[in-house]
Amino acid sequence: MHFTRPRDLLVAGVIGFGLVFFLFEFAYTSMPSLPTLAGVTLLILAVIELVLAYIVRSRIRQGRVVHGIGIARAVALAKASSLLGALMFGAWLAGVVYLAPRSNELTAAADDLPSAIIGAGCALVLIAAALWLEHCCRAPEPRDHDRDRRVTG
Repeated sequence: MHFTRPRDLLVAGVIGFGLVFFLFEFAYTSMPSLPTLAGVTLLILAVIELVLAYIVRSRIRQGRVVHGIGIARAVALAKASSLLGALMFGAWLAGVVYLAPRSNELTAAADDLPSAIIGAGCALVLIAAALWLEHCCRAPEPRDHDRDRRVTG
């Protein structure tokens, strides 16, 4: 498995944007209003991943035993979350792009615009947290003084 590439995130974001913009374009008038805090679930996931990243990073830095399966699970969670965050960012961004120009003429669009902005922001936080968790799961580089000991010792 390879670490998340920017291209993967971009593709997921474009797919989310395209699907949701299409949905807004053809069905916005028959859709219920967006809950204001709908995107906060992504923020909760991001906080959980930040805590996990802190735990993994501190264990690796302290030289404590870290099981490979646990790291593999954390990397899989990080990868899935970053892709979900990119997909949802594209979706919420489509909402912002659709609703912003219409917010002056449609009351429903003006009411839904804050939800889309909050959702897009929370999705960005999830992407950042997931990428940080993935970074924390990387094997540490050997330090120079560790290499010197192996060579001379």
